[in-house]
Amino acid sequence: MTAEPSPEFDAFAEDYDVALKRGISVSGESKDYFAQGRLAWLKRQLETVAFQPKTIMDYGCGTGTATPFIRELLRPARLLGVDISDRSLMVARRDHGGPGTDFRLFGDYAPDATFDLVFCNGVFHHIPLDQRVACMAYIVRSLRPGGLFALWENNPWNPGTQLVMARIPFDRDAVKLSPPYARNMIRSSRLEVVNTTFQFIFPKFLSGLRRWEPALARWPLGAQYQVLARKR
Repeated sequence: MTAEPSPEFDAFAEDYDVALKRGISVSGESKDYFAQGRLAWLKRQLETVAFQPKTIMDYGCGTGTATPFIRELLRPARLLGVDISDRSLMVARRDHGGPGTDFRLFGDYAPDATFDLVFCNGVFHHIPLDQRVACMAYIVRSLRPGGLFALWENNPWNPGTQLVMARIPFDRDAVKLSPPYARNMIRSSRLEVVNTTFQFIFPKFLSGLRRWEPALARWPLGAQYQVLARKR
């Protein structure tokens, strides 16, 4: 991934939350509901394989929305957020900086195979097709042998996802990844896919049905999906 600043996301650095809120308001939930839900689900998945990461990279961390939930739920000794937008990183440092937490441009970190886990949410649909192989290589080089990659992406098979992305300025022209495409991309980078699961099926007005979401996680119904993969 290039280390050049991103004019697109620099422009949204201070107003990212406002634009995101406009899009996801149709769900009845806030961005924190989804951010916490992703990390809670990932924690549950990691517990099933007895994996406790001590070093975590948030790839494409943006303004650091996931940071407090990573720290609260996964409790890493070291957390590194990397991104292409210098202005977004400035916001992340201001709002979420702290001991053991660092935010850098991609080019300011040289992958050294030391991370137990790389977490990535909603980034690859913004990456041009001809750059995705290089971005995956960066992630693989950052992981230690046996380390895990948790890729979260918006589910293009979900009508609600299509509606939400159409309402968000920086998502309108995104090139979405289907689950099979994401798995093939990951396998092509020589990672082993552990599983694919789907989350966020029911909007807030149907929240009484959410207790069934874990049982439905294997079905491609949710607004987002996670591909969990392991570095051999």
